[in-house]
Amino acid sequence: MSCGEPHETDCGEILDHLYEFLDREMPDSDCVKFEHHFEECSPCLEKYGLEQAVKKLVKRCCGQDDVPGDLRSKVMGRIDLIRSGQAVPDQDVTASPATPQES
Repeated sequence: MSCGEPHETDCGEILDHLYEFLDREMPDSDCVKFEHHFEECSPCLEKYGLEQAVKKLVKRCCGQDDVPGDLRSKVMGRIDLIRSGQAVPDQDVTASPATPQES
């Protein structure tokens, strides 16, 4: 995605590393670069706001649940496909039903 305007940091780079920015998993100097980009690029700012809202919703709704390892692998695989521009399969990304734990 690109807004068509020239920026010091390309929109593609911003979007490729958006979750690192959201999770504060990058150096402060890179965070400043992202913040500057968002100030001048409305489409990227909108995408940032959307992803931030999704993260908050997931945390609120699922923050206390244990995530099955295979589900995490499937989701990360789908994210990698999307980032690489490959076609994403139509099948749902779901985990197998959890078996009840004995007390």
